[in-house]
Amino acid sequence: MRRELDTLTTEAFRSELAEIDQLPTLEIARTMNGEDSTVPAAVAAQLPEIAAAIDAVAARMARGGRLLYAGAGTAGRMGVLDASECPPTFNTEPGQVAGVIAGGPGAMVDSVEGAEDSAEAAAADLAALGVTANDTVVGISASGRTPFAVGAVEYARSLGALTVGLACNEGSVLGAAAEHRIEVVVGPELLTGSTRLKAGTAQKLVLNMLSTITMIRLGKTYGNLMVDLRASNEKLRARSRRIVALATGAPDEEIEAALAATDGEVKAAILTLLGDVDGSTAQRLLAASHGHLRAALSAATGADDGRA
Repeated sequence: MRRELDTLTTEAFRSELAEIDQLPTLEIARTMNGEDSTVPAAVAAQLPEIAAAIDAVAARMARGGRLLYAGAGTAGRMGVLDASECPPTFNTEPGQVAGVIAGGPGAMVDSVEGAEDSAEAAAADLAALGVTANDTVVGISASGRTPFAVGAVEYARSLGALTVGLACNEGSVLGAAAEHRIEVVVGPELLTGSTRLKAGTAQKLVLNMLSTITMIRLGKTYGNLMVDLRASNEKLRARSRRIVALATGAPDEEIEAALAATDGEVKAAILTLLGDVDGSTAQRLLAASHGHLRAALSAATGADDGRA
């Protein structure tokens, strides 16, 4: 194991930082900030691979598939975090985007020692979710060798599911196991082997892209507006009204009436205002367009939405 770790850039020792604990706090902060600033460039180098994975994920989800993340420790927590934000942001169905973390839900807040070493546990967790060929499983591991993440991808691929391997080392076992390989090489960490730092930041950036752009492709947005958000609290209800206003330019009283007529559904409310249709017609047009507001608006107005 020690020899294997010695080959990973995420585990490399930075001799020039050997006395960082002797530096003034401001200098440590500057150094750390400088390290963090290199992460976006490392992500940028993988954009073609990220885009290809997103298109494949969106195609599966358009057929009713799910987006499932699997990882251990920080990587697993990143997956659960990204998945948990999808229902309020994009009104995804329960379980449509989900995270599986080694050691179970308790591992979100407490370390579960040894959980990451079991590929069999990953397969069992995915089997419990009933993974099918329509689903996508994204294995996440900074080292690219974590048995739980690799096992999840191998099990999912054996079922015909789409698989993505997100790692922070080149030539990773995880990348080789997956159909889509995303290897964001961020280099050695400020603290040797502490992959919650640059590697964790890289994982967060990539997962932001995977979920957000997939949802854009699925018609969950209108321009850069979150028209499928779930207004579950007063802040989100206020945001709903603002989104309708930005999309339509309608006065407040018309916005309130439109939201009332569509049970608070932002996308349908926008369609009633821009397409001059009632609430039930808006819902029918959206269903026929598989939730794509531009296509539904084109159907309502008889205009060409510009899509092939």
